[in-house]
Amino acid sequence: MSGRDVEGGGWKGPMPISLTVLRDTDRAGSGALAPPPSAPRGVRASGRLVDSHGRVIRDLRLSITDRCNFRCVYCMEPDVRFMEQQDLLGPAELERVARVCVGMGVEKVRITGGEPTVHPRLTEIIGRVASIGGGVEIALTTNGSLMDEPRLRKWKEAGLDRVTVSIDSVDPARFAAMTRSRTTPADVIEGARAAMRAGLSPVKLNAVIVRGFNEDEIVGLAGLARDLGVEMRFIEYMPLDSGHGWDRQKVVTAAEIVERIGDVYPLLLMGRDDPHSTSLSYEFADGAPGRLGTIAPVSRPFCGACSRLRVTADGKVRPCLFGDEEWDLRPLLRGGADDDEIARFLVDATWTKRAGHGISSSEFVQPRRPMSAIGG
Repeated sequence: MSGRDVEGGGWKGPMPISLTVLRDTDRAGSGALAPPPSAPRGVRASGRLVDSHGRVIRDLRLSITDRCNFRCVYCMEPDVRFMEQQDLLGPAELERVARVCVGMGVEKVRITGGEPTVHPRLTEIIGRVASIGGGVEIALTTNGSLMDEPRLRKWKEAGLDRVTVSIDSVDPARFAAMTRSRTTPADVIEGARAAMRAGLSPVKLNAVIVRGFNEDEIVGLAGLARDLGVEMRFIEYMPLDSGHGWDRQKVVTAAEIVERIGDVYPLLLMGRDDPHSTSLSYEFADGAPGRLGTIAPVSRPFCGACSRLRVTADGKVRPCLFGDEEWDLRPLLRGGADDDEIARFLVDATWTKRAGHGISSSEFVQPRRPMSAIGG
């Protein structure tokens, strides 16, 4: 497998726009970003991460790098520029953020990127987060290019519970065009099988569906769920690309996805695994193994049940995936602040979480950061 290699080509879309990662001085005029406004005294005293709309944070998306060995057409242009290494949080800082969040009620920590498996200290980071204890679940989102059995077993031994793997096509040529990489669908599928053998279950597969590119593969991708006995989740194309070329006309809605699959494999709607789940789940009516899910942030927003908080690889707290509001935690982490100060900062940042992302609003402005620089 050669997932580290990147090559261009395959995307007929807008002209690339280089992503210049903004430094703190670029964003705030001078110095670091201003701290978030204070949450009400009672909220601060509660010791929980609660926003102003009553939603409680239970899930932390912890990005460990903005780097990736793919250049997926819906995410990252070939000429994207990455952040400086010294600007990224180190393993001890990542552990500290997770530890404080778990102390305030976070139950799941998902390690993301970029592509987290390119991080040279991933195993250490997993182990540090696992050392927090408290029954926290640790998951990893990956493109699957570097998932061989020895690595997977190391991550499992370090404390990783499960993995979610991206696969947007089962056709080798189209996969190469979509990811701009030399990894193949067979590599990713074998990685998913290896993850199951390593005990990192339930394994989930994700596919972003883009009209005019891979919508004709929806049924074939659904077949992976039956073949592997896993959950295959279909994600609507979101406005999170570095080239800011998102086009609503290219969105294949969850309803259309379910209809296409149902014409071949009749489905039974199972609902959401829990009220805060992003995915609406289906089982095959014929009793075949595996199941399907749809994640529909564009056509069926689930903001009202959102229980997630994101921390970027450079230490910015982002209450909403689709917002530009972010709060710089790094000065506290590197400036001698104690855990109580960090906890108050996180409470205040969470309180600013929007009621909804507003993608359907005429006033919606795509976030400056792409998904790779935010963390899934």
